Amino acid sequence: MAEWLLDGTLGLLLLGLAGGALLAPSLYAGILLFMAFGLVLALVWARLGAPDLALAEAAIGAGLTGVLLFAALARQEQAEAAATERRPLLAAALVVLPLAILLLQGLVPSLALAPDLPDSIRSHLPDSGVSHPVTAVLLNFRAWDTLLELAVLLLALLGARQLGPARFAVAAPWPLLQAWSRLLAPLLVLTGGYLLWRGSHAPGGAFQGGALFAAALVLLRLAGLLPALRWSSWPLRLVLLIGLLLFLAVAAGTAWLGAGWLSYPPAWAGALILAIETAAILSIAFTLSLLVIGEEPPG
Repeated sequence: MAEWLLDGTLGLLLLGLAGGALLAPSLYAGILLFMAFGLVLALVWARLGAPDLALAEAAIGAGLTGVLLFAALARQEQAEAAATERRPLLAAALVVLPLAILLLQGLVPSLALAPDLPDSIRSHLPDSGVSHPVTAVLLNFRAWDTLLELAVLLLALLGARQLGPARFAVAAPWPLLQAWSRLLAPLLVLTGGYLLWRGSHAPGGAFQGGALFAAALVLLRLAGLLPALRWSSWPLRLVLLIGLLLFLAVAAGTAWLGAGWLSYPPAWAGALILAIETAAILSIAFTLSLLVIGEEPPG
């Protein structure tokens, strides 16, 4: 009974926060509600037994996205902000309601079907190269999804750069911030590496570890202990691309060998997944860092 009450409260809270974020009287309040929505959604993922997704949602969905939204809000002119408050609610309802009805019509028949996906995953898990089912799905059975996620993250960074160089000025760091940064940054890197290693047999992986690596980079930059990142630096561009490039190289290699795109040979699956995750964690970390703190414009 208590679990039903908790799950029902979380569900209602999610709906309330989603509605509040869409209908908030100001963009500032909308962003705050959106970040709260992400944190509650992380709790929901944890309740569903998916701590991988819970950590990624809290770090990226709520934290990083919230920072980016606040940065975008700071660039808005007051007139534009006032104009956005006059939302065409009727037009939005006319679009959302038919889509919701179609979605429900598609989901209701699936409730009567017996779920056979967990049994299928368990039967193929010994050949996946890892022993954790979530990692097996994300990096083997449905590896294309993860590859496309890396591509979307890179496109997001390129799109942000297209808007112009971020005019991010780092204030003079406090001595206390520098002292804590020297202590926390190594712990964040160590924890991120542990999550990468843990992902082969337990919840964890490149996105979760990359988010912690990115947090360490941002912390060091804010403390003045890390020089500004420059897009003109070719090692930086290589690190940003290496995750996606290695993924594509593995896909092309498996296709060339005749196994099919991203169909790993069972004997090589574990090593290939570890190589892909190691490259991906670096690309994710520096991409997220550039999205948050920006790069130093050429001067």
